[in-house]
Amino acid sequence: MTGSLGVAVVGAGMVGRAHANAYRQAGTVFGPGLPEVRLVAIADAYEPFATETARRFGYQRAEPSWQAVAAASDVDVVSVAVANSLHREVVEGMLAAGKHVLCEKPLAPSVADGEAMVAAAGASDRVCAIGLTFRRSPAVNAVREQVRDGVLGPVSHFNGHYWCDYGFDPDAPISWRYRGGPGTGALADIGSHLVDLGEFFCGPLRTVSGAVFTTATKDRPTPLGTAVGHAGGVAVSDTREPVQNEDVATFTATFAGGAVGTFSVSRIAYGHPNKLAFEIFCERGAAEFDLDRPAEFSVADGTPARPVNGYRQVLVGPDHPYLAGGLPMDFPSVGHGQNDFFVYQARAFLEQVAGLDGLPPVPSLAEGLHNLRVLAAVTESARADGAAVAVT
Repeated sequence: MTGSLGVAVVGAGMVGRAHANAYRQAGTVFGPGLPEVRLVAIADAYEPFATETARRFGYQRAEPSWQAVAAASDVDVVSVAVANSLHREVVEGMLAAGKHVLCEKPLAPSVADGEAMVAAAGASDRVCAIGLTFRRSPAVNAVREQVRDGVLGPVSHFNGHYWCDYGFDPDAPISWRYRGGPGTGALADIGSHLVDLGEFFCGPLRTVSGAVFTTATKDRPTPLGTAVGHAGGVAVSDTREPVQNEDVATFTATFAGGAVGTFSVSRIAYGHPNKLAFEIFCERGAAEFDLDRPAEFSVADGTPARPVNGYRQVLVGPDHPYLAGGLPMDFPSVGHGQNDFFVYQARAFLEQVAGLDGLPPVPSLAEGLHNLRVLAAVTESARADGAAVAVT
């Protein structure tokens, strides 16, 4: 690494564009100190996506493959934002080429693949991390401070749901998201985030039980073109392919610290394009968060007098994590959202690569592997009619 960092993104779909934008903005938040960030390349097997994303976000060039990025001497840092089944091949290839790597969640299609990736990262001197972006939410971190600093006290019950409707239309085209096997659908796609947030508040999960998977749409039409993200608006053929994984997953859990958890994820929740929400009930109070209103949270404790006691709304501002210096107008009630979480994540990762003290570090691949093991335990519970399964 020289006095600057050349970055590239492999994958020019929905999440790839979020990473591309994040690196573009990373040097504009939280003050000086970061080395110059050079926006070098966007790679995608479908070149029109790569070309358009590179143009849109100001990258120097488009590349047709991840191998071209691995071979590029002007690239130091790479985000891997492709289909889950490709993560291992691309991450290991980038590490072998001497790149620092930020991989999207879930880490890999299987625990065995994740173990191999962790071993590759351990054998490398490069920074290698997994993207769990909701750890960067100012409101989520503000609630966590109330828990960890003893105001609300230890969590007794975490209740979370992540509901989306991208799979509601049965005639939306098949894509990689609908292929794999049990546990690779809604659970892996959005449940990975929810599981991580549960552990962000409560510590490691110990057991899962009562898991139920359902698949409402049994087959989907094949697309006639190439789609971005969740594949809306793409023409389809008369040929249909089977859906191989779950639309809905629910389960309960116990945490090593004594808390219990209830989890619900769905990709067919009509009217909820991206609803991540949770309630935490603690020893001395409770708190709530809903991504539909990302710049606020609600809290209840014993502070107000009984006649006016209850949940109160808190608007996130510069007294909370990430806001001071993290927005052009960094004061309460100025809107922010999930795109900003990617910016904070990119800044944190670049600081790690540059060896700087700053934001909390991005989770390691080992943490991504643990997340995979939780998902595997949930899948095992579903296969065993809800039996309790220990998280190994």
